[in-house]
Amino acid sequence: MDPSELNSPELQNFLNQEKQKAMVNEMIGKLTSTCWDKCVTGTPGSKFSSSESNCLTYCAQRYMDMSLLIMKRLQQ
Repeated sequence: MDPSELNSPELQNFLNQEKQKAMVNEMIGKLTSTCWDKCVTGTPGSKFSSSESNCLTYCAQRYMDMSLLIMKRLQQ
């Protein structure tokens, strides 16, 4: 590979996309772990109870809202 190709716009764009994918995957992993630990207190059955389902929904929404707020603040 030619060293000048390392600074090509296409490569930089590809690397940025891969970084974004990795960040999204990391966020999903943290969200899943955090909300599972908070909302599923017993041994899970074949489906979630209504309280577990509601808790998981609200937990995920709050997590995403806070993550977006933090990202916006960091960009300012």
